[in-house]
Amino acid sequence: MNNFNIFATAAACVLLLAAPAGSAAAGLARFPTMAPVAQYLIADRAQEIALARTAAPASIAAAAEVLVLSSNGFDNAVKGDNGFVCLVERSWDKGFADAEFWDPKIRAPICLNRAAAESVLPIYRERAKWALSGASLQEIKRRTAASAAAHTPPAPGAMAYMLSKDQYLSDAGGHWYPHVMFFTPNIDAHAWGANLKASPVLSDDSIGLFTLFFIPVRKWSDGTLADYGPSPAGHHRH
Repeated sequence: MNNFNIFATAAACVLLLAAPAGSAAAGLARFPTMAPVAQYLIADRAQEIALARTAAPASIAAAAEVLVLSSNGFDNAVKGDNGFVCLVERSWDKGFADAEFWDPKIRAPICLNRAAAESVLPIYRERAKWALSGASLQEIKRRTAASAAAHTPPAPGAMAYMLSKDQYLSDAGGHWYPHVMFFTPNIDAHAWGANLKASPVLSDDSIGLFTLFFIPVRKWSDGTLADYGPSPAGHHRH
């Protein structure tokens, strides 16, 4: 699969990105408002901790702090000592135009390094609190515009792992591919050579808060190879 096909799928799957333009109406018809809170929660706390840790290899996740979602927002469930924080994102971390902003099936394990935990994680925690308090999409959008956390640039070196084979990022793309992400202040994607022919680096800045670069990788966090499908004719498989 070439990088343009990967990017087309990524735009529909990766959280904090906007949805493809043609999908918004259909998505809003299915998810016009937030579902009952219970549908976004994982009843078994231990199960959510385990799922969060699948975001990164055990060498990272085993010593990471872990957050779990309660009816009031993300709670600190497990202390860590390596600076990483793992959690399971929900649908409201998508872009405001995304068709699945309220899709209760979304489960996106992510493990952020110290720089991202300090400068990006507060955005996730704010959105969770707002959504669970009953705020509408428009109200969350308004609060984001006024939020100091949302306008704090990502710290240098901010990155995250999303390598979970059990991730569910969209109804269209399911678990997509294992990938690592890098958060930067808003910059031209071409500064990283992103989204260019044969470049492995993809990028999106449609959320407006920062530029997100993401790179699909070969293996899930359990060490197994991801299936990228058949390669174009005349090329070796990834």
